[in-house]
Amino acid sequence: MNQERLMKVLLGPVISEKSTLAADSSGQFVFKVAADATKQEIGRAVELLFDVKVDNVRVLNVKGKQKRFGARSGRRPDWRKAYVGLKPGYDIDFGGGV
Repeated sequence: MNQERLMKVLLGPVISEKSTLAADSSGQFVFKVAADATKQEIGRAVELLFDVKVDNVRVLNVKGKQKRFGARSGRRPDWRKAYVGLKPGYDIDFGGGV
């Protein structure tokens, strides 16, 4: 895997109540990832970008919701989410020390 591909795998962190609870209790961090990303690519991308050691990666596909816009019906796109577990002693700070 080249470094350019690894930079495009992670699309951003998922900041929610559930992901914050997972980070606090079990050291897992949640990311929105590219639809064609593999577990190995996700793990290496997190290690490269955040300078941490990854213990495990769990991936799931999130189905887009049906939404209505007035009389018209639409659908949000499907996306892929990854739960990344870090080895003990490592942490990621999204707040930037705030």
